[in-house]
Amino acid sequence: MSDVLIIGGGAAGLMAAGTVSMTGKSVTVLERNDRPARKVMITGKGRCNVTNNCTELDKLIENVPQNGRFLYSAFSNFMPSDTMELFEDMGVPLKTERGGRVFPVSDKAVDIVDALVSFATDDGAQIVKGRAKELIIENGTVKGAVTYDGEKIFAEKVLIATGGKSYPATGSTGDGYELAKQAGHTVTELKPSLVSLVCHEGFCTDLQGLALKNVSMSVIDSVTNKEIYKDFGEMLFTHFGVSGPMILSAGAHMRNMQRGRYKIYVDMKPGLSYEQLDARILRDFSENNNKNFINSLGGLLPRKMIPVAVKLSGIKPTEKVNQITKEQRHKFAEVLKKFKITVNDFSPIEEAIVTSGGVKVSEIDPKTMESKIVKNLYFAGEVIDVDAYTGGFNLQIAFSTGRLAGENM
Repeated sequence: MSDVLIIGGGAAGLMAAGTVSMTGKSVTVLERNDRPARKVMITGKGRCNVTNNCTELDKLIENVPQNGRFLYSAFSNFMPSDTMELFEDMGVPLKTERGGRVFPVSDKAVDIVDALVSFATDDGAQIVKGRAKELIIENGTVKGAVTYDGEKIFAEKVLIATGGKSYPATGSTGDGYELAKQAGHTVTELKPSLVSLVCHEGFCTDLQGLALKNVSMSVIDSVTNKEIYKDFGEMLFTHFGVSGPMILSAGAHMRNMQRGRYKIYVDMKPGLSYEQLDARILRDFSENNNKNFINSLGGLLPRKMIPVAVKLSGIKPTEKVNQITKEQRHKFAEVLKKFKITVNDFSPIEEAIVTSGGVKVSEIDPKTMESKIVKNLYFAGEVIDVDAYTGGFNLQIAFSTGRLAGENM
């Protein structure tokens, strides 16, 4: 029998395991994969965006649109600076990039994973392979868990840190939600967050593989007619829609997904005003005076974008440049400055970086992460109904909640 059983050996679970072990208590981490922290290995495209170098508590909470205030105690107790200090003390030098994103200097997620595993096991936590099927609960108090192999693991306290439902190949298949329900907890609707978007326009397929860099973007909610998000950076066209860093962040703001409700407007030339863009188009036209319209745009747009932009402008591809009117030119500039993409849906939750939804926060004590329903049962990480924007904030949630749970177990 262990003092503490931690179900799930991801970021939150390993943080909690190391924290509890430091007190001398015995800890068993039940992990279904051969190697722990599989999801951490693939974050930040394999570089691991370990946290965000955000120094203000309120700013940190602002980056958690779903139940951010619930994390006040967890963040106050363990800030990004604490995360950075922990990894650097364990021999993993870190660097801060654009937007406060923090990565290992090596650009290798495995360095973070190895440090997390060492942090968990150096003081004695045991990581065992297995998958929890159900909790053992007696008289309103958790006593342990039963694995799919029928083994009973008893413990004084149990932490559910199984992650969400996104990226099932990493072991995140929603086990924790079922365990929480067994304990009488409410699980809110599960939706994808930080995920690619499925778009209405057929031209996305034609543009598949095209990355637009240094563009700006505005997202409009057509029901309220309000801008809900704007950003500057990079996006990518896919066979079904759009992806890339800006798109992942934008999707986290789309809280009431309905087909066609959200419109994305991309400014492909954000550094130029309409007047400056018109002057630039005029200059290109003067250099290609006798060419067909479609053949005059090589200096202005990526090759894949040209036929799409031409079609949207309404100007015939074969129109001679010297025949194009001022009105047509302005319409073309409008296409480049307000390139519209209509969102139909999120990609499937299995493709999302983060799961939105989870164990209802009103049923968890925010000062300890203990269940308000079952004694000695705790929650940490993505299994809770909290999710943040891209940029290292979601891993910080895992570390902060894992730390707080570990200190109270």
